[in-house]
Amino acid sequence: MLARTWQLPLHDALPLHADDIDVLLSAQAFRQRLLQLIKQAKSRIYLTALYLQDDEAGRQIVDALIAAKQKNPQLIIRIFVDFHRAQRGLIGEKKSLGNRQLYLDLQQQYPDLLEIYGVPVKQKELLGVLHLKGFVIDDTVLYSGASLNNVYLHVGDKYRCDRYHQIHQPGLANSFVDYLQTNFIQSGLAPRLDKPGNLDKKQQKNSVKQLKSLLRRSRYHVESPNTETAPIQVQPLIGFGKQGNSLNLAARNMVKAAEQQLVIFTPYFNFPKPLAADLRRALKRGIEVTIVVGDKKANDFYIADEDKFSTIGIVPYLYEVLLSRFTRRNQKYIDNGQLNIQLWYHDANSFHLKGMVSDDKYHLLTGSNMNPRAWNLDIENGLFITDEHQQLQEKWHQELEAILTNTTRVRHFQEIETSKDYPPKVRELLRRIQLTSFDRLLKRFL
Repeated sequence: MLARTWQLPLHDALPLHADDIDVLLSAQAFRQRLLQLIKQAKSRIYLTALYLQDDEAGRQIVDALIAAKQKNPQLIIRIFVDFHRAQRGLIGEKKSLGNRQLYLDLQQQYPDLLEIYGVPVKQKELLGVLHLKGFVIDDTVLYSGASLNNVYLHVGDKYRCDRYHQIHQPGLANSFVDYLQTNFIQSGLAPRLDKPGNLDKKQQKNSVKQLKSLLRRSRYHVESPNTETAPIQVQPLIGFGKQGNSLNLAARNMVKAAEQQLVIFTPYFNFPKPLAADLRRALKRGIEVTIVVGDKKANDFYIADEDKFSTIGIVPYLYEVLLSRFTRRNQKYIDNGQLNIQLWYHDANSFHLKGMVSDDKYHLLTGSNMNPRAWNLDIENGLFITDEHQQLQEKWHQELEAILTNTTRVRHFQEIETSKDYPPKVRELLRRIQLTSFDRLLKRFL
């Protein structure tokens, strides 16, 4: 039984029924559901994502929010994005105000219709970002690792594949809202990005210091949980930093407690050392492990045109190098059918799935990439769901089948390309990185 080795207390869990959870199977379905929920909203909308982009999809969301507010002036609409990401363009773009310009324009055109907050988790984006996920519309939580732009919402000819779950649970929705209000609004440590003005460097440094201290102690609070007769339970989790990180602990304990099967989704193959060690022990004790990871060509940093290759384009190759090493070390488990590495690739689309499922009973929905950066630098959240009687099994298997449709099983480590197969510019950059031992440093931030 999982309870024998499970160390995370579930006293803050909330009851669910199978009908309370809806699994969406595509980015387009996710976008349509989000727009539908916004249109029907009666009291509150809280959107939390890494960013809300100034593009067609972002403006679709903004237009829907404006229409909902004009229809219902009492509706509370609050948006939370990363402070640094909101104020720069995409990688490769010229210096600009980034998405913040859209937020300022909206405030000027529609004064106080929306509230947009920038959360400065660290002094610099490289050192950590707001990576909390989850949209609260009234008493419903729409949870995904996706941010809000064209590729995540499949507006146009490309999409970024993710996981998408809708959960109707008033207590869960309240816990998300309470966390945002307590830590970002009432604390006064998340400035409005839709208002003119900037903090000077000294003020910003003090704010970040205070916010980091607050976030390290922060937890989701659940009022009056009652799970005694609940067939399914859900517990919201927060993770920030190495110490006392309940989200990281949940992931590790799921691997440790697995009795038969374990499925892991990660877009960037670079497991933290403790989790990698837990996986090795799980394989040794006979657990069937399936790891679904994106092919390097499905990585959002992949640059197909060698003539346009730049330093940032090395990232997918570094992940593939790590995957190749892992596969070589564990070839015997692949040979006996115990380890399944499924590479996801679909045309020019990209892969962004995260999460974990153990024994078809225990589910971790999260925006965490399960890499050293996510475990140590970013602030992350997730939902741990227990389903002892496997009432969600049919929905889960439908989701897994849809995901695996675009995957290929790696049967031998030689099927994965190595540096000798890479373009000359990639090989040369990899050589220089490895000569300087810079790859060890990079692994901390990838």
